[in-house]
Amino acid sequence: MYKRVLLKISGEALAAGKGFGIDAVFIHKIAAEIAAVHALGCEIGIVVGGGNFFRGVAQQAIDMDRVAADHMGMLSTVINAIALQDAIEKLGLFCRVMSAIEMHEVAEPYIRRRAMRHLEKNRIVIFAAGTGNPFFSTDTAASLRAMEIKADILLKATSVDGIYTADPKVDDKATKFDQITYSEMLRLNLRVMDTTAVSLCRDNNMPMMVFSMRESGNIVRVVSGEKIGSLVTA
Repeated sequence: MYKRVLLKISGEALAAGKGFGIDAVFIHKIAAEIAAVHALGCEIGIVVGGGNFFRGVAQQAIDMDRVAADHMGMLSTVINAIALQDAIEKLGLFCRVMSAIEMHEVAEPYIRRRAMRHLEKNRIVIFAAGTGNPFFSTDTAASLRAMEIKADILLKATSVDGIYTADPKVDDKATKFDQITYSEMLRLNLRVMDTTAVSLCRDNNMPMMVFSMRESGNIVRVVSGEKIGSLVTA
């Protein structure tokens, strides 16, 4: 269905409900799903969040300078990227971590042309440190990287099986959208991702699929074209 995808995985997902740190079992499960997608011949770029360690807008950063807090959040995404890279490489695949903040000892610097070359050589590329700038979320980084690498679709893996009118964990009357536009998301103020990321995708016609990663095999199903989750179009 898709030749090249950008997969966004939140830091909280890597904690697998524990709230903090990395769940070793779950991260290997994600790596196995990514390997299954790779086996289909799909080129994969990944953006990881860092909320399982530190989030620049979280309560723990309330007295901090926003720029300093965001830089700490970016560094936490690098920890997650290295952990995911290790899990993927244990399955015999080639994987590269590219960081928007230069740290040569642990990751390659992000250079778009080099990232494209890695993908063309069937290497999985994990983009760490967000955009490298404060005040931008990893959702915005995912939108930006998806467009830079010319991905066919942005896949947002979450703990919910799509986009709802309200938080289904709180409101049992919330109804699910099978398909929605970015403009409608902004109008209804749906907090699926921040408005900067939504606007970026809308203005550049980047489709997005929001789906649950709690069920095994969902990433493969989405890439194969199955109708799961919620499709967002411009």
